[in-house]
Amino acid sequence: MVRGYRVVFKAPGVVKVESFDVIPPSRHQVLIRNILTLISPGTEIAFLMALPNTPRKFPMYPGYSSVGIIEEIGEDVKEFKRGDLVVATAPHASHVVVHADNVYKVPEGVDVKDAVFFTLSCIALQGVRKARIELGESVAVIGEGIVGQLATQLARLSGAIPVIGLDLYNTRLKIAQRLGADVVLNPSRSDFMREFLRVTDGEGAKVVIEATGNPQAINLALKLASHRGRVILLGSTRGKSTVNFYSDVHKKGLIIIGAHNSIRPKYESYEAYWTFKDDLKVVFRLLKSKRLKVRELLSDIIPFTETPEAYRRLREEKERYITIALDWRKA
Repeated sequence: MVRGYRVVFKAPGVVKVESFDVIPPSRHQVLIRNILTLISPGTEIAFLMALPNTPRKFPMYPGYSSVGIIEEIGEDVKEFKRGDLVVATAPHASHVVVHADNVYKVPEGVDVKDAVFFTLSCIALQGVRKARIELGESVAVIGEGIVGQLATQLARLSGAIPVIGLDLYNTRLKIAQRLGADVVLNPSRSDFMREFLRVTDGEGAKVVIEATGNPQAINLALKLASHRGRVILLGSTRGKSTVNFYSDVHKKGLIIIGAHNSIRPKYESYEAYWTFKDDLKVVFRLLKSKRLKVRELLSDIIPFTETPEAYRRLREEKERYITIALDWRKA
């Protein structure tokens, strides 16, 4: 029996790496030996710390972005073979057994360090699609963490101008500007609102994408949107928000759109609502063509044995770290 290693949240705030027996795949599954897995900081740290709107059930096995090599295939799996480089929506582990429907080949020319961003890129893309951005519309993205950074780039690719990145950490704003934001602003500055109105011609943004998951940011998003604007709730809020719907929504004629990744259609794409598989094809094309730039968003790659330290850095040093990949090659 092959022994593998995996990340486990034992209790609130407690991260461990444990060994486990690797089981063979069933007839519709494949066994993947992971190369890298990418931490999704917002969701995973919220789950780790048992914040509101999370399961709060432990032990928990986090992660949903892995890239690796297929080692074994089930007897009914025809679309893959041993040795294929693939991505999967699977947990942080050295080995994962996954249904073939949740596994996708990595196209030739896409590096593993880029491919591992596939899930978070698709999450950002479905949010930007729901905004239905028209060429020339102004878009503000609140929160330049990993999903916000991706949404900022995708908004620009969708024709938004200006694209305005907002964050409390200046290091993140600098990265956003290097990767395509036309304007970056820190909401903590005393002149923030004046500058925001200046760059949006006094109107506010036609589209505001909230990507922080902070309940308090909802009110900021509503305030920054123009009359008849759209507010896209891309971040998963961890708590309750108090909103004056008359002044902030009703009177302004706002459209608020929930953009959780789980509301995708499963089998067939339609306008603004694409399947994960169809979005992934687009993401791979964007990565291969370098139109979507993710390498600068990868703050570090560390051995899986140092996983607790990775979560500590992402939780306590947000100004330095956007996301971290775990390296499983020596497992």
